[in-house]
Amino acid sequence: MALNDTVARVTDRIRTRSRKSRDAYLVRMRKAGEDGPQRAHLSCSNQAHAYAATGPDQQALATGRAPHIGIVTAYNDMLSAHQPFERFPDVIRRAARDAGGTAQVAGGVPAMCDGVTQSQPGMELSLFSRDVIALAAGVALSHNTFDAAVYLGVCDKIVPGLVIAAATFGHVPGVFMPAGPMTSGLPNDEKAKVRQQFAAGEVDRAALMEAEMASYHGPGTCTFYGTANSNQMLMELMGLHLPGASFINPNTPLRDALTRAGTERALAITALGNDYTPVCDVLDERAFVNGIVGLMSTGGSTNLVIHLPAMARAAGIMLEPQDFSDLSAVTPLLARIYPNSLADVNHFHAAGGLGYLIAQLLDAGLLHEDVQTVAGPGLSRYTSEPVLEGDRVTWRPGSDRTLNDKILRPAGDPFQPTGGLTHLSGNLGEAIIKTSAISDDAHVIEAPARVFDTQEAVKDAFQNGELDRDVIVVVRFQGPRANGMPELHGLMPPLGVLQGRGHKVALVTDGRMSGASGKVPSAIHVTPEAAVGGPLARLADGDILRLDARAGTLAVLTEEALDRVPVTPDLSGNSHGVGRELFELFRQSVGAASSGAGVVV
Repeated sequence: MALNDTVARVTDRIRTRSRKSRDAYLVRMRKAGEDGPQRAHLSCSNQAHAYAATGPDQQALATGRAPHIGIVTAYNDMLSAHQPFERFPDVIRRAARDAGGTAQVAGGVPAMCDGVTQSQPGMELSLFSRDVIALAAGVALSHNTFDAAVYLGVCDKIVPGLVIAAATFGHVPGVFMPAGPMTSGLPNDEKAKVRQQFAAGEVDRAALMEAEMASYHGPGTCTFYGTANSNQMLMELMGLHLPGASFINPNTPLRDALTRAGTERALAITALGNDYTPVCDVLDERAFVNGIVGLMSTGGSTNLVIHLPAMARAAGIMLEPQDFSDLSAVTPLLARIYPNSLADVNHFHAAGGLGYLIAQLLDAGLLHEDVQTVAGPGLSRYTSEPVLEGDRVTWRPGSDRTLNDKILRPAGDPFQPTGGLTHLSGNLGEAIIKTSAISDDAHVIEAPARVFDTQEAVKDAFQNGELDRDVIVVVRFQGPRANGMPELHGLMPPLGVLQGRGHKVALVTDGRMSGASGKVPSAIHVTPEAAVGGPLARLADGDILRLDARAGTLAVLTEEALDRVPVTPDLSGNSHGVGRELFELFRQSVGAASSGAGVVV
């Protein structure tokens, strides 16, 4: 199938827009690649420090020329998704030795759990942690002794931060290795129901705790299709995973075999062999377009609309909101995974998963096939699925049909003809909305505003019965400069209760929303944010707002509302406690959400 005209046009537009920065980036990468790792040029003292603790690999590193892998790991056991990484370095080291190479942990990066910090002050560090992860990975790789890198990360800010680092060290080949999703627990819709019952005072905290623990019950990624699992989809669509690696459960023979295979592939694509594949050649304009199309076709996390521009900038590529909007308009929604339906990612994988989805998008001309990947040239490799033969992984053709059309559909019979995310613009600025989970009658909401400066104030108003009507809740001063742009997922249960009572309800904010949020229409990432005098800072209770996801507009209809003097609240409470004082420089330096909310890129 010929490439879709819009996909081709958007790709050319990105390439033209990025030519100067991309060309300069590639010049730097080619020069660094020609110089190679400095291992052979280090002094004996330098090398002794580098190899002192490598045990059986010490002699090979000191005297040999075999390829050497640096492992950058986000392991901790605070995140269920990252706990399985505890044993990955040993698996990787053994696999490297068996293949004639070596590997060592180059460094660790921080990884916070947004599920723990939701609605807590620590969430104000979450977005900034992405840039800290990029910095920490940069420190790990700065030893400049590695022929390739392996990146161990899964969740919200971790993968984008690692990609920023991998692109910055783009002359170094890199393979991303996931840990896989936890097995299915309490169905997500049952968990959401209990959350709403608790918000409405219908069940006690013991019932809520029981439901949450039955849902989040073991090692692996949370099974809903939030940011973590959207990250895994992206790594596959963008060619940084091995084919079919994303959604294999942790601590299984196939998962271990994929880890060994990823290690072998990392060794094979170094500059010491004949298949040199640096990250800078994988992450080009086509890869990012493929990632955006994957995001739209699966109804993925809104957080990636922030992260993808930041990731792209690290590779010299400039993405803009219109790119997302144009690609969404021609990309059909092929998957429904919670919160967009009752199915979780394990069900999606069983229905045909990413191999089937990629095949459908390629056949429809919506993806670039002619890309470079860590598995080799061509995205069609990713239509296959991994299987075990003995203790080794091989690949066979993936399913040529969906095994459950309530979860995964062919491109000719999609759930909806356009993607799961919509760009909004109007006199309140620019924003995005996730449309894949909201009902048709919630695509257009016109109602009086109730304006808040904190999410706690919204919850108080709900408890006091002040929101029991048609209402558009505005939560401002939640952008990156105000308080680090926390996710406001904690507002979904009370707003969902109001929606369930038959009211027309929407959320408008310059903050973020969790990738798990769904049924309440939410215009998020409003730019310019209120803290820099954006239009939200001029709104008042009772102003009539209109959110129209069909027309792609977000506006205040009340005359003269935007003639008011912007509100300037006291934000000093955001500047201290739970480490927030350490991030003052980040709040002062961060860019706009529409360009990635970056500090280091």
